[in-house]
Amino acid sequence: MRIETSMLIVAFIISVILAFIIIPILRKLKVGQIERDDGPQSHLKKQGTPTMGGIIMILTVIIVITASYVYFIMNGDKDIANKLLPMAILTIGFGIIGFIDDFKKLVLRNTKGLKPSYKMFGLLVISVMYVIFITQGLNMGTDTYIPFLKTYFNLPIYIYIPFAIIVILGTTNAINLTDGVDGLSSSVCAIIITCLTIIGIIFKMEEASLFGSIVIGAILGFLMFNLYPAKVIMGDTGSLFLGGVISAIALYLKVPLLLLVIALIPVLETISVMIQVAYFKKTGKRFFKMAPLHHHFELEGWKENKVVIVFSLVTLGLSIVGLNII
Repeated sequence: MRIETSMLIVAFIISVILAFIIIPILRKLKVGQIERDDGPQSHLKKQGTPTMGGIIMILTVIIVITASYVYFIMNGDKDIANKLLPMAILTIGFGIIGFIDDFKKLVLRNTKGLKPSYKMFGLLVISVMYVIFITQGLNMGTDTYIPFLKTYFNLPIYIYIPFAIIVILGTTNAINLTDGVDGLSSSVCAIIITCLTIIGIIFKMEEASLFGSIVIGAILGFLMFNLYPAKVIMGDTGSLFLGGVISAIALYLKVPLLLLVIALIPVLETISVMIQVAYFKKTGKRFFKMAPLHHHFELEGWKENKVVIVFSLVTLGLSIVGLNII
């Protein structure tokens, strides 16, 4: 537990330092947020807020993971060092894809950004590589924990691989949709990853708890600048990265189904978009005032801080439930 705390603190400090360096650079490059005219009117003042801030978390994780890898190798803990890499590669790879998308849209002024087909192909390739590596390379098997029943079910490999890929892509998309209010996605993700990190400690899977601690520190440092009114926005760079983190750790711990409980807020955000689209196609009317769900509550009169606090408290409560059904 002591080393997890140390990693978290180091990552937090590095994240804050990087934020002070990177945010002015993003502002100088005029990498600003683009707001929808049909969205909440309060969001129009965010126009121009530096985005692509997810690079702060990614660079923090790269720095601390690299230092940790060297530390463990030098101390003879090659097993832990090598097991840190798959989760890091998946999440950083996702973040890079998000960065390319943001870079094309915001720096190169290509409004379409990275082609959806290219984006999905990149995410799919990285997901397949990760799932095959943990099941075949690390021989972790395909047993999956069933919440509430408190038992494991061994899935056939031909079912587990597509299932795991769907978990990764679905989680990433859900976190991406949750990013729309200052501090919301980062706060919710910090709580979810904290829950998964505690599970890693309970399961005595040190590599998972260490990786989670590093990411938590990186998020908290970033959050100092992302809370309302945000000085920086994470963009797809950050949301794809965080989606990758949550799914990578959940699959590594064999608890992907637990995400239906502890990550219920991102799940509901996704469902709200699906309902909105389906209902509009059928009736020509909107079911929600606006989707994803957090925008509906904003248009109901909730302030951004209230949305973040309520959604975070719900996530915290669900995480406590999640820890009690492990």
